[in-house]
Amino acid sequence: MPEYDFDMDVPSDEDDAYDGPDAYLEGDDNILELEVDQDTNPSHIASDDPGSTAIAQILRSLFDLQHGNTTSPSPGTASRGNNERHTITYGDLVRLLRTSGPPRRDQEEDDEDEDNDEDEYYGASSDWNRQWFPSHTEPQQKGVELLMSGEFGCVGNTLRSNKGNRNVSRSLLDRSCRSRGTVSREELSSELIPNSNGTAVASNGANLYVGQFSKDSSFYYTCCQDFRLHVYDMTSPPTKYLEPRRNTRRRVPPLRDDEHDHESTLKILKTIQGHPGRWTITDSHLSPDNERMIYSSISPTVYMTNTLDSSTVQTPIRFVDQGRRQARPLWGTHDEDSFGIWSCRFSADGKEVIAGGSGHIFVYDLLADRRTVKITAHSLDVNSCCWADTASGNVLISASDDTFLKVWDRRSLGESQKPSGVLVGHTEGITNVSAKGDGRYIISNGKDQALRLWDLRKMCSSTDFDSFTHRNYRCPDYDYRYGHFPRPKRAAHPSDCSVMTYRGHAVLRTLIRCNFSPAETTGGQYIYSGSADGKIHIWSLDGRIVQTLDRSQTLPMSCDPSGPELEPLSGPRSAVCVRDVSWSSSEPVLMSVGWESARVGGSIVARHEWKGLSKMAYSLEDFTEKQRTERDQRAARRAAGYRRVPGAFEEEEELEEEEVEDEEL
Repeated sequence: MPEYDFDMDVPSDEDDAYDGPDAYLEGDDNILELEVDQDTNPSHIASDDPGSTAIAQILRSLFDLQHGNTTSPSPGTASRGNNERHTITYGDLVRLLRTSGPPRRDQEEDDEDEDNDEDEYYGASSDWNRQWFPSHTEPQQKGVELLMSGEFGCVGNTLRSNKGNRNVSRSLLDRSCRSRGTVSREELSSELIPNSNGTAVASNGANLYVGQFSKDSSFYYTCCQDFRLHVYDMTSPPTKYLEPRRNTRRRVPPLRDDEHDHESTLKILKTIQGHPGRWTITDSHLSPDNERMIYSSISPTVYMTNTLDSSTVQTPIRFVDQGRRQARPLWGTHDEDSFGIWSCRFSADGKEVIAGGSGHIFVYDLLADRRTVKITAHSLDVNSCCWADTASGNVLISASDDTFLKVWDRRSLGESQKPSGVLVGHTEGITNVSAKGDGRYIISNGKDQALRLWDLRKMCSSTDFDSFTHRNYRCPDYDYRYGHFPRPKRAAHPSDCSVMTYRGHAVLRTLIRCNFSPAETTGGQYIYSGSADGKIHIWSLDGRIVQTLDRSQTLPMSCDPSGPELEPLSGPRSAVCVRDVSWSSSEPVLMSVGWESARVGGSIVARHEWKGLSKMAYSLEDFTEKQRTERDQRAARRAAGYRRVPGAFEEEEELEEEEVEDEEL
């Protein structure tokens, strides 16, 4: 098959020196070597304008550093009046900044009109995770239509769920009385959503960027920033946690203790030391047979390794141009021939790999051992890519920091250099894209704090896209890594073609991931995502948040993940950033990867199970009150005609049955 190499004429910004993703996290708590002249009278800090004095003092230090005036007097040399200098610690700097009080009233009144628009745009609130657009609390019509379309699980299950008639125990008892065969897993478990805040089952000394189940959920794997990959057995329950023994006689601690750096109550099947790349392993994926794994690390080469056998061989998959030697660039420098792969995926048959990186997407044929497709697709980094379906493998999806998702059909690449269509709606860069696998629906997480559902049949054409591609609706100088999203200009792009929008989570600090719930057990009728606010958000397809799991309340590793849920933990809790979440395809269990600090250096894997009334912390009275509230809500929806589906059979009879069951409760 010939290679298609298309270089589109796309605008490109001047590349800055690369400092790694989440680079702001690499802060240093050491002393800041700033020098300040002491000719400033301390009494001036309490003057009419204390802020200007403190800021001027800091700026004077920075100018001294810039002009090279950093020579401190030698010990024993007497200080001479205004030339005396001293070092400022981080605490001193914070103290100086805090002395900056509010502006004078007259100045505030003079500048009120001038700064009003800017304050409204950037947001005057100090809340780092302010939600500018509220999440939906009521079912949305478009989402309800999707649930009733039959493309997201059995419609009968959805109808019974809306009526409150779902009873797993009754379904199991009635199996022998039914004329048809066995009850499907979806019918039994579609309403069993993991509802516990989780229990730690593994910990790492470095941040974890990937944590996913295998397709059959027989094992779970993680990818760490120190380029280690761990594979855990999920067919056996977690073991009892034993506190590791420390060598108290060792006076000098080792530079790195791999034994104590990684702890787990899960059975470890294999630990793979990956090839070092740039910054971290950003993405990984399993082959359909679960025997091979690929991973990317912001380098031009993706590596493939075996998952379960003892082999340590790792096969490089090079996406550089043939015949061109790829030199390893220095950190912080940019070479036009150098690029990095951020995302990679196996095809449905396991014979090809799609990869996306620095504005490009590629396809590599593993059997032919060569790259077959190269497309210059975006003007900015491609953060995520995937195949649209699990059958043909002809449709490719790329998601970029330029706020657009583009759809590429390999069958038409020889005729046109443009994408088959563009998905327009996000106003900021896109962190992740995930496909349902039916060739129609995909979801994407955006730095505009929105998760969007797309129908490929409703995408924007390339001709229409060219008419507004030059327009920019992004927030200027906004960097998601700093954990604050300013007031956006718009809730969505003016040419938004998404089907549904889901809100309430925080897509900050890192490339937060999102996924559909398993089709085997839920029909894909839920969407879930990690969040920088330390929570796992689960939405129904109709737009409502149906479950929120708080990782700050995750129990320690010494607790039993299947035991009764304990009372919420009290006291201050550390900030957690949930980067990746995975839902088991065989049982109602979630596994989440959370960064346990605002800085690099520590991740915990938590197991979240669905727990019935006997294991939840609330009382029977609370459960009864919840049932009464849900019954009242169903009655209100019946009165509003929400449940009535055109063409439904025996609707009046079902209404009467539901009213009888409500009276029995």
